[in-house]
Amino acid sequence: MSSADMFTPPINRAMKVLDKSFFQKTINTSAARIFNAKDISRCRKELTASNDALPNNRIDPIRPDPESERVQKGGKCLLLRPEVVHNDRTTWSPKLRDLEQDGTLGVIPFQLHLDYDFFTYSQITSAIIPPPETKSDDEIPQGFALAGHVAHLNLRARYWPYKHLIAEVLADKNPMVRTVINKLDDVGTENAFRTFQYEVLHGPDDMNVELKEQGCTFKFDFAKVYWNTRLHTEHERLCNMFNEGEAVCDVMAGVGPFAVPAGKKKCFVWANDLNPESYKSLVENIQINKVRDFVTSHNTDGAEFIRRSAADLLKSKHSVAIFPKTKFSRSSPAQQKPKPDRTLIQPRIFSHYVMNLPASAITFLPSFIGLYSNVPGMPADEIKKLFAPHTEQKLPMIHVHCFSTKSDDNVDETKKICEELSRQLQYQITADTPDVSIYDVRDVAPKKRMFCASFRLPEEVAFRQI
Repeated sequence: MSSADMFTPPINRAMKVLDKSFFQKTINTSAARIFNAKDISRCRKELTASNDALPNNRIDPIRPDPESERVQKGGKCLLLRPEVVHNDRTTWSPKLRDLEQDGTLGVIPFQLHLDYDFFTYSQITSAIIPPPETKSDDEIPQGFALAGHVAHLNLRARYWPYKHLIAEVLADKNPMVRTVINKLDDVGTENAFRTFQYEVLHGPDDMNVELKEQGCTFKFDFAKVYWNTRLHTEHERLCNMFNEGEAVCDVMAGVGPFAVPAGKKKCFVWANDLNPESYKSLVENIQINKVRDFVTSHNTDGAEFIRRSAADLLKSKHSVAIFPKTKFSRSSPAQQKPKPDRTLIQPRIFSHYVMNLPASAITFLPSFIGLYSNVPGMPADEIKKLFAPHTEQKLPMIHVHCFSTKSDDNVDETKKICEELSRQLQYQITADTPDVSIYDVRDVAPKKRMFCASFRLPEEVAFRQI
């Protein structure tokens, strides 16, 4: 028996209700009996180097001696790999023979007992669900997404007969999971707010979750808002582009995965979402994370928000005093309020626009046409003086998420996305245009990929007369 076969569970493809007691396994193997406890560490190191010790990180190789009298005296033994046979010295390495000959250890038979708690989610599900019949069939579901205590699956029809078994094992093997759900439709196809229908497979129907990301706490009802845990690296990637004191417009903010961390960085964020439930959670998350000085919340249509927020920011005035961090002691005498280290003044121009609605965000781009050409009370020529070369302020970067097909090099996809940007803006944008990048975010389906198109708003678009 090889080490790989040694740790596979027994198989029962007829199981309909999870029977944990079925997953018992006794493995007849060998062990090195260490006669002196002081030699345990040395023997483990030397037998690992000689490839005699059991190579499994999930099993503690140091075990109590199988003889009760030796156990009472603290006797220990070291598990050996299954290819080492206790009564066949030809299977021993020279190092194991040397240690046995000099009386440091003895090689003995050993029975290793494994149960349900040892085997992984992947191993248990593979043991109870029939494997794919053909290469074109879906693989046994191994991955899941986690939002707080809720694990959500998207099971193919082939696995529906096993869905409750899958959910129970998943919850057993992941201590953070209390509720397991299965999505019943595609996000965004049934509801404009990107919510979804679901069924509870295990645990309570409690979708009020709390989680942490980028050092921030988020609370929301997962059944009523959009959240994708797999986008955490994308949230962080964009937030790393924002600098302290910049103004950021988050057009489809959701519950705040971009807006709240940006506020923590002392960026002035105007965050908007059309979904009333998302807006409610956004307001709560702003308060929870103490970023009210930097993040303002809005609940309106994204296209309207793009135009209105740009005009309002030009005329608004807001500043935040940044005080030094001081230690407070109740026993210390009352002190005067410290003077601020610095004061951050909200800019009049957004440095970044975030548009994280990949199914349709790109269709909102026409709202940027003439963004600064028809601002009430401010002539376009006056606004132009706020930008380079008159100042160091550049026109804002737009970060718009979208879907496209997938290929190995993304060349065709980049071309298609740039063509669509050009069509929406009525202005030619190519991959070679300065400040343009098409970032591959993640795969979302076998033939579908999510991208983030980032480009600087062209002056010809921003000041076009309409």
